[in-house]
Amino acid sequence: MKQLIVITAIALAVTAPARSQALVDPNKVAPEYREAAEKRRAEQMRQRECALKADLEKVLPRDRTVFLNHCLETLAAKQ
Repeated sequence: MKQLIVITAIALAVTAPARSQALVDPNKVAPEYREAAEKRRAEQMRQRECALKADLEKVLPRDRTVFLNHCLETLAAKQ
């Protein structure tokens, strides 16, 4: 039993924490893919903005998807 606990503790200590996807840098991609990278970065910025709004408004996890979808639709309608 002690061995199992030690092995589990080591496995948890070694694993890397989950991180969100890094922002795309259009300057670091090949020129033919730059336009797509710029569009992806803009989409990522909109998603982060909505996620920040959800955090500030303390949206419950069960309601977060609906909130994010509504926020993204609102941002798309403004453009």
